[in-house]
Amino acid sequence: MDVTLLLEYAWVLLILIALEGILAADNALVMAVMVKHLPDEQRKKALFYGLAGAFVFRFASLFLISFLVDVWQVQAIGALYLIFLSLNHVLRHFGQKKEKKEKEVQQGSGFWMTVLKVEIADIAFAVDSILAAVALAVTLPSTPLPSIGGMDGGQFLIIFAGGFIGLIIIRFAATYFVNLLHRKPGLETAAYLVVGWVGVKLAVYTLSHPDLQYLPYGFVKTAGWKITFWVVLIGIFVGGWFLSKENEQSDPEELNRLKKEVDKAEETFEK
Repeated sequence: MDVTLLLEYAWVLLILIALEGILAADNALVMAVMVKHLPDEQRKKALFYGLAGAFVFRFASLFLISFLVDVWQVQAIGALYLIFLSLNHVLRHFGQKKEKKEKEVQQGSGFWMTVLKVEIADIAFAVDSILAAVALAVTLPSTPLPSIGGMDGGQFLIIFAGGFIGLIIIRFAATYFVNLLHRKPGLETAAYLVVGWVGVKLAVYTLSHPDLQYLPYGFVKTAGWKITFWVVLIGIFVGGWFLSKENEQSDPEELNRLKKEVDKAEETFEK
């Protein structure tokens, strides 16, 4: 690979690390909140199942999408899903209290029902993570590496690295990201806006598919579109960081409790 190609792949990987960090922290935090009402022993089991599910579903999503990535119908569904996910998060964020919703969800949930909810959440986060990675990777230049499924080998490795990094973050760095999200709550919204913008990119890629060609084939690889996409994406991240006010009304006890729950999830999986 030449230096330009390596730099382009490295840049996409850096963006994926940042995005995966936020999504993985959300994944770990949701698991911790969903099992907090269970007795200690059942909580440990539910967290173990949740972390194991996160591993299984992310790798299953990765290998499934590698065979379906060139099917324009799959691309279209993925684009719509990412855009819906982004809009749904923003509307929920500004339309209702998160804590109230969490309490409503948890009332009356037994052990196996809680495990089921955790696994469904794992599937949703796995799909979010892999689709976002695919939308970023599919427009990268081809490499000399052999294809895997229906995907260029280099693109597959970028998506694999993004998913694997997400799992490492869930396992080792979730507490840090939970703390960061608590301190800078606007970063979560920024991350989901990025997910929506990545969905737009996947939609543009789909519209230029050879079987559709509503846009010129290869449009997503033109310099103008690439510059537009990256300027907007970086602008969302930078804006999310600087426009997110420090959480001055934080509850130290609540934050410590959530951090302990995430730590327990990590320790349980380690055992």
